[in-house]
Amino acid sequence: MTEHRIKEIIESLVDTFFQAGKICLDLREKGLTKKIKDDNTPVSNGDLEVNKIVSQKLSELSPKIPIISEEKNDNKSKTDLKNFWLIDPIDGTYDYINNLDEFTINAGLIINNKPVAGIIYAPAKKRMFYSYGKNFSFEIKNNIKIKLEPTKNFNKDKIKFVSYSNKIKPEIEKYHKKFNVKVSVRMKSSLKFCVIAAGEFDGYVAEPRACEWDIAAGHAILENAGGIVTDFDGNDLLYGKKDFKNSSLILKSCNFI
Repeated sequence: MTEHRIKEIIESLVDTFFQAGKICLDLREKGLTKKIKDDNTPVSNGDLEVNKIVSQKLSELSPKIPIISEEKNDNKSKTDLKNFWLIDPIDGTYDYINNLDEFTINAGLIINNKPVAGIIYAPAKKRMFYSYGKNFSFEIKNNIKIKLEPTKNFNKDKIKFVSYSNKIKPEIEKYHKKFNVKVSVRMKSSLKFCVIAAGEFDGYVAEPRACEWDIAAGHAILENAGGIVTDFDGNDLLYGKKDFKNSSLILKSCNFI
């Protein structure tokens, strides 16, 4: 797939994501139906409706590229995936079903097992982020496309991280000390990638815990903006693993250490 075609596809998804965001908020306003999945995580009719909308659009735009979604089993048994979409229709379902606002809609494009493009929309916050290649990561504000700059507010004496929980685990705390983190703010969804790419925060650290569809879109947005995404050993992340489980994760706005 050419860089030009990737750009066309990602930009074509923007309106679809705005539409999906409106629908999921409307469904929440009316009252969601919810159940617990086999992995003991919640899913709602909002998750499933967004999955349907995004999957249909991706199938129209790139019919030959398989789609892997958190909420469907299609293609998950394939062992030779190299080029594919990863969808998390609602990342942060807990926030979504509890009338909180950090949940996001996500789609990431994987080519040769690496994320090359992605789009993330936080409907309740009305924040839209996307990327279609290196140096091409943007946020749409008031219908204006603004280029993301991870280092625009960087201050080595006031390093700010996002974290999954207000209770920082010892294995995470040691990295906060290593990076001289002064402030840590809880943020659970893929929005964390976006706020780092936008220069609002400087990093994030997580032990192996999430799945590939949770991070693919954000990975592309942050890395294409000039940020850094690695595991604890400094290795690049590859996608399409057998169980789609993530390794450890370090996000940084720049190579400050």
